Amino acid sequence: MHRGKGMTFVGDSRIKQYKKAKLNRDYSEFPGKTESFWPDFLLKEWMTGAVFLIAFLCLTVAHPAPLERVADPSDTGYTPLPDWYFLFLYQILKYTYASGPFNTFGAIVLPGIAFAALLLAPWLDTSKHRLWYKRPVASGMMLLTVAILFYTTWESGHYHDWEKQEAQGKITFSNLDKKDPVYTDIIKSNCTSCHGGELTGAAGPNLVEANLQPAAVEAFVTNGAGKMPSFKDTLTKEQIKQVSEYVANLELTDENGKPLKK
Repeated sequence: MHRGKGMTFVGDSRIKQYKKAKLNRDYSEFPGKTESFWPDFLLKEWMTGAVFLIAFLCLTVAHPAPLERVADPSDTGYTPLPDWYFLFLYQILKYTYASGPFNTFGAIVLPGIAFAALLLAPWLDTSKHRLWYKRPVASGMMLLTVAILFYTTWESGHYHDWEKQEAQGKITFSNLDKKDPVYTDIIKSNCTSCHGGELTGAAGPNLVEANLQPAAVEAFVTNGAGKMPSFKDTLTKEQIKQVSEYVANLELTDENGKPLKK
């Protein structure tokens, strides 16, 4: 049995004294070192992540993502809009130096340089100062980048035609039969690029709600109208007649396919 040092009396018995580790000590006790990863740092990260996740879930429940009609690759009149965190890049691609013949520069080279600089930041800026005003180059580049991101994101949303987007993405039900040979053989290759895959309008007008008569449709297809070209040299008279009857028969329906009351 050890005697003296390290022994303490408990009642009339002598037991060895143990020093328990002090948890959650202030890291200022250890100059030059940070707080312990477990449990101090990791617990803070978990708590922060949990709060963010709960807030994000509440936001998605309160404001769910808008639902638009089924995507149609044949509809060239649809103007897509990326998610908000890509709006800055979407706006940059509209500028002269990043669009048209310079599209590769705007879509690949410019973002590639920006992300490469972000990845190489620890090696490009090796200053030991922690105060931002003592690192003017790094701080200036950061502020400039944030300003560009905010401005281009705002500009993209401000000048976007939200009414047109709501109209072109609106879900409508009609008696359109995409399995009909008239649609698959004639309309799909000649009409959907302007009127949309559902024929509800894009660059051209809405044919489902137009309530056109067969004779009127036949005249438009044969002679053209406004920006619409003539198809008399592209389609036969029989094909034009089939298209006119097909379009004239279109009408809006409910989700169950029943015609809506006019």
